Amino acid sequence: MIDWLRDDHRDPSIDVAGCTLPIAIRRHPRARRLTMRLAPDGSELRITMPKWGRTIDAIAFANARIEWIERQLGKLPESILVTDGASIPFRGENLTIHWHDGDARKVRKEDGQLYIGGPRERLSARLQRWLEAEAILLLDDDLAFYCDRAGLDMPELRLSRAQRRWGSCSGDGKTGRRIRINWRLVMAPDHVRRSVVAHEVAHLVHFDHSPAFHHLLSRLFEDEIARADAWLKTQGRSLYAAFG
Repeated sequence: MIDWLRDDHRDPSIDVAGCTLPIAIRRHPRARRLTMRLAPDGSELRITMPKWGRTIDAIAFANARIEWIERQLGKLPESILVTDGASIPFRGENLTIHWHDGDARKVRKEDGQLYIGGPRERLSARLQRWLEAEAILLLDDDLAFYCDRAGLDMPELRLSRAQRRWGSCSGDGKTGRRIRINWRLVMAPDHVRRSVVAHEVAHLVHFDHSPAFHHLLSRLFEDEIARADAWLKTQGRSLYAAFG
């Protein structure tokens, strides 16, 4: 796998809508042209190009598409400041944060509210850890359910903090299979999170997107795949509004 990396010799960027946006360049051996996307949280512009591509070409490519970049930035959800009185999504619903420094540090969920204490400066980190712990519990149940449906042994489950992928599947019979699911899906509606798990379980059998894969996925997933995919396409970026 090739990771996103800044250019070795300089830190390219572009000025858009009154701010400076870093450009992350990925030189891919199979790339035949330049492609561009905005990071889900709007933190950087990502350009994939052939291995022989020059940084100056990437910068020119971005500058020629300023209007497109501005439109993508305009689609980003408004950032959520994780603080007392704010709301954060959890399983498709908004939970209101109630913080008091004298309360217990352990998060308590009750009637659509989250109660938490401890130092204010660590509030966001503690709430993220709580969300990740909830994600593990839910995803473990999801994975067991779909593996049972597929007649498969459960692979190792890990949380992902990826910004480009909601889930991934890796490994083989010798090294062991592993599924990674983006922890932010715990904030999405249940059917959306479960669709991603079902997708990755189907990849344990068909490591492609062939008709056989889609047939298996439709058999495994109890809801409408198109509905879940549409939510991710239109609302997925909203999951990056909080927790950086």
